[in-house]
Amino acid sequence: MKFTVKDLATMAGVSIKTLYHYHKIGLLMPSEVGESGYRYYGLQELKRLQEILFYKELDVPLVEIKQLFDEESTRVYTLEKQRTLFMKKIDRYQQLIQTIDMSLNYTRKGENMDNQLMFKGFGSKDEWKDALEEQVNHLKEAYNVELDTNAIDVDKMNMMAIEAKNFTDQMAEFLRNGVKYDDVSVQNTVKNHLHFLNKNGHAISQEDYLNQTKFFLQDDFHRQMLESQQTGLAYYLVHVAETL
Repeated sequence: MKFTVKDLATMAGVSIKTLYHYHKIGLLMPSEVGESGYRYYGLQELKRLQEILFYKELDVPLVEIKQLFDEESTRVYTLEKQRTLFMKKIDRYQQLIQTIDMSLNYTRKGENMDNQLMFKGFGSKDEWKDALEEQVNHLKEAYNVELDTNAIDVDKMNMMAIEAKNFTDQMAEFLRNGVKYDDVSVQNTVKNHLHFLNKNGHAISQEDYLNQTKFFLQDDFHRQMLESQQTGLAYYLVHVAETL
């Protein structure tokens, strides 16, 4: 099945100019270019365009979208990652709507609203900071190891935090669904995760990852964090790492 640029633009509700731009920057390539120069797209390109538009709705810049696609993730992994991000947006918008409703209620009654309630839901995008602080304190108390958090690249940390959460969520889902630790889909998910880390300045080999999972299993803080998400997850990750 072939679609012209016009067909694709009409189906997706985007301009032909947009599709040309995606082609130019290597984000969405046509499956075929005819002798006359006409571009044609197939089903795979339709799926990719859908994923691009999902990321656009999440306000992810085109440069970052291309980088995410370069990680060679499967369509299932990409869609699940996007679903997680949309759910986070929904949760935040629901909180903001509650704040609006409370503001309206107080205003209609002519009463002053508590300052903390007034700004509930406007929290910083740096949601990883609280979790990081808790982990830093644990490492200091349990192992006398101090981490320097002053030189953190905020944008990169946010991206890494999202990737870490999506990866852990996916592994927990595999475990819940009874997918064996040596299944190809599980192995590929871990390999994609390690590739992402290495490409973004966090050098980690398969052996490093195995040692990390063993540490998480032995350390009370990290084991409980994983087990609270899904019973058996800490053990599952070790078995997965051993079969890479």
